[in-house]
Amino acid sequence: MKRYILNIYNKKQSLAMTSKISISNRAMGLFAIIAIVFSLYILKPLIMPLLFAMILGVMIFPVQQFFERRWKCSRIFATIFSIIIIFSITAILFLIIFIQLQGFVNSGEDYVIRITELYENIVNYMGDAFNISNSKVINNKDIKFDQLLKGNLGRVTVFISESGSFMSDLILVPIYLFFFLYYRRFLRTFAYKVFKNKTQSFVNTMINKIYNVQKNYLAGLLKVMLIVGVLNTITLFVLGIENAFFFGFFAALLLLIPYIGVIIGALLPTIVALATKDSIWYAFAVMGVFGFIQFLEGNFITPKITGSKVSMNSFIAIFSLIAFAMLWGISGMIVALPITASLKIIFDHTPGYEAYGFVMGEPVDALLQSKAKQRLKVWKTLRQEKANSRKS
Repeated sequence: MKRYILNIYNKKQSLAMTSKISISNRAMGLFAIIAIVFSLYILKPLIMPLLFAMILGVMIFPVQQFFERRWKCSRIFATIFSIIIIFSITAILFLIIFIQLQGFVNSGEDYVIRITELYENIVNYMGDAFNISNSKVINNKDIKFDQLLKGNLGRVTVFISESGSFMSDLILVPIYLFFFLYYRRFLRTFAYKVFKNKTQSFVNTMINKIYNVQKNYLAGLLKVMLIVGVLNTITLFVLGIENAFFFGFFAALLLLIPYIGVIIGALLPTIVALATKDSIWYAFAVMGVFGFIQFLEGNFITPKITGSKVSMNSFIAIFSLIAFAMLWGISGMIVALPITASLKIIFDHTPGYEAYGFVMGEPVDALLQSKAKQRLKVWKTLRQEKANSRKS
């Protein structure tokens, strides 16, 4: 009897210890997550150039391979030359954008005058239509509408030219990119040593999958930008908006910032429409058509081109965008989807983390159907089998 009571007591003690250890492990896990997030937030100036270099490395690697295999160039020459080509194209693109935006800012005085006149006409019309006295209507002098526009137009190029982080990334990214491309076999060997309990074929498979996801995502994004840029340009050209080609493809380029980029891209041609057209309906037409193109891009174009290549459900995509935006701002939104897609592959191939990879993926149709519909489908299958058995 004493031994029985002692066994029960020992079992209770072991259960209590197990529960305490479990609670302690959960607390340590939560603390570790908080520490990692805090560290990522603090180390943004160090991490962001590395991430941009990795993403650009995926884009530049095919060019480097072309020089090494077709032209039989040495690795160091192929690396330097491919980086020079890509960054020269990028520099020309940013120079064109800067010149066009500078011209837009220089014309800001004319735009301010025209938009101010339009605003005053709308205020007077609203006052006459609803019998509101001038003292109750917010007029131009109260809100200093012209100074507001001038100040915001002037910040468009100042933000680009005086951003310290932008200038630091401009220096650090090419340096990191060079070493990522030049040391690629060395870094692959490092991965073998980190995952020494795994076979080299397993590590190669995981690396290749991550690389293919990044490459397909970037290639699909470029195709989406081209399609959206053409649609935007055609729309602005039909509406008779100045610099239709620039504004159309500038808005497409801002797709790098998901969901928010199209709003910024539509703002500039809307201002131009307000300032240069006789009717306010041109501005509404620009916003409406840009919104419709964004709808097509988000629901048809992007899922068709990149959806099958980056298997990630919409909830995780939106959640990652919000999380990375809170963590790293606009830069975080740019890298959110590539990082999340890479994490999904890592989770899929890491024992114990397969559930996280599953919840990040695209759900199968059977998990999205109602139980009644599933029963009806099973019933139809059984009925078809009975019909086939009777015929036989």
